[in-house]
Amino acid sequence: MEDLKNIHIGDFIRRRVIESNLDMDRIVGFMRATEEEIREMFTCSSLSSDILLRWSKLLRYDFFRLYSQHIMLYAPAGRDMISEKTPKDTLTSLPVFRKNIYTPEIIQFILELIETGKKTKQDVMTDYKIPKTTLYKWLTKYNGQVRAGKQ
Repeated sequence: MEDLKNIHIGDFIRRRVIESNLDMDRIVGFMRATEEEIREMFTCSSLSSDILLRWSKLLRYDFFRLYSQHIMLYAPAGRDMISEKTPKDTLTSLPVFRKNIYTPEIIQFILELIETGKKTKQDVMTDYKIPKTTLYKWLTKYNGQVRAGKQ
């Protein structure tokens, strides 16, 4: 898994374009931009959400998830966040999502940090605000699977 601490979205998009083998004419037409503007987007560390949504549709990849995973790793939900048990009409008119959804990639990333000795269990709990019970459940459930590349 990539280090998601510093997201350079233009680079991720450029890499996906290369993987997808898309013709530049198709990209230009779909994005409603010039080839020069497209190449400029590849150098941008951030893009507006409407442009990012267009890229996500064109390349069939959820670029927003990069940011969601960043939030989960570097700014996990705290006690002051809206709980899924709180009636959504009470505190916000926005959709309420489950606050602790850890993707398999996040779990694998965390377990690899522990397994390789880059971080201790305590470091993971402190740095990423992952509850002790959650971390130990992962360690039990995925024991040895990280090294084997299973998930």
